[in-house]
Amino acid sequence: MADFYTTEKQGGRWWFITPDGAPFWSIGMNHIDSAALRSIDSDDVWNREFGNSHEHWLRAVADDLQDWGFNTIGWTQEVVIITQGYHRHSRPFTYEEYQWAAMPYCHLLPFTEAHQWQVEVRMPDLMRADFEEWCDYVARDACVRLRDDPKLIGYFYCDCPQWVHTSPDTKWRGSLVDPALLESEAGRRELSAIAERYYRVTHDAIRRYDPNHLILGDRWEANAVLPDEVVRAALPYVNVLSFQCFGTVENIATKMRHWANFADKPVLLADAAGHIRSHGDTRWPPTADRLHDADHYRQVMDALWDIPQCVGYHLCGAYIKNNARKSGFRDHTNSQINETVAGIRAVNTEMQRRQNP
Repeated sequence: MADFYTTEKQGGRWWFITPDGAPFWSIGMNHIDSAALRSIDSDDVWNREFGNSHEHWLRAVADDLQDWGFNTIGWTQEVVIITQGYHRHSRPFTYEEYQWAAMPYCHLLPFTEAHQWQVEVRMPDLMRADFEEWCDYVARDACVRLRDDPKLIGYFYCDCPQWVHTSPDTKWRGSLVDPALLESEAGRRELSAIAERYYRVTHDAIRRYDPNHLILGDRWEANAVLPDEVVRAALPYVNVLSFQCFGTVENIATKMRHWANFADKPVLLADAAGHIRSHGDTRWPPTADRLHDADHYRQVMDALWDIPQCVGYHLCGAYIKNNARKSGFRDHTNSQINETVAGIRAVNTEMQRRQNP
């Protein structure tokens, strides 16, 4: 029996394995930030209910998540502003905050700012020696504090890195590598070499300070161009292949099945959601409130359960609805959004039953 989370294939299905040796299918909540509770129009709920204490608040968060059927804290950082000039997220949780929540969790290590939503920061040169120096700092700063915590499942890296794709808002900075490399065998070999170095350097930085925890790697965008060379380069250096994938149930199932079959390795749907609206606004960023679509959530769960390499689904929350995301499980007055909670709880309860028959 290990002292930390591992992965294991049992009876043809991949699982996370808990420190106690039990199979574990991760049902996660992403994007957990308290700032909306301190809004001017929140009726001072932050002080009234939580006494200006993150510890008290996080204990309540954990109670909620478990009541709603979640068993994992996913990526905690929440989008807080989305404009042409700013696309920012809240800060990551500290070691102490994870202890207060006292649940299984994942932690993101910011080795690069190559996120597809990052509109303010230029791309790094992954081949420079100072990239190694930066990765060592990131790992030293976070992993030393987390390495003995049995509640930590593992480490994510970048959120949807733009290896070869860009968006209108990020076109100015380009992608991590020139997409023209895909047009020749020599170019693909160069891409493979760059990706191999990236995943080796990040892996080695973590392992210098934390030999214990799983490496969940980049949260790749499954709906963007993702070269096989990038994923293949990661295989020796990560324990799980992690993806963001929005869209129809069929789209999510098709993309996740493709990567599950790419290598017989655990795959995680690290960020996804479906929404229902009383209006016609389907854009991102949204301009009006939305509710989580529990039927979409159920169908995605069913599709993922049919993929034996899949080890979990982390819902793109948020825990608290803020003015940027406009969807969540509680509002800025800390009132529960019952239309969302009831449906999601029912799905999660069924998924808990499946993994613990």
